[in-house]
Amino acid sequence: MKLVPLSDHVILKQIAAEEKTKGGIILTSAAQEKPSIFEVIAVGPGGLVDGNEVTMTVKAGDKIITGKYTGTTVKVDEDELTIVRQNDILAIVE
Repeated sequence: MKLVPLSDHVILKQIAAEEKTKGGIILTSAAQEKPSIFEVIAVGPGGLVDGNEVTMTVKAGDKIITGKYTGTTVKVDEDELTIVRQNDILAIVE
């Protein structure tokens, strides 16, 4: 199955949590904090949203940061994906 975002929506995949601390301690999966950094998988076309013209500024492959409780999480095949609106994206990681 493939998801195609509409309007100003963006499909994201969470980047894996670090398994080691900077000091070299290996963390169990329960102790790993999920980062709020995601990779953009697909981007909608933008266009007219709520009466305003929206130009998409992110593209597939970008690494971005969102708010902690932002978006809708869906499971597609074996992947857990998050769908957000572009205005829920806080920053692009360079």
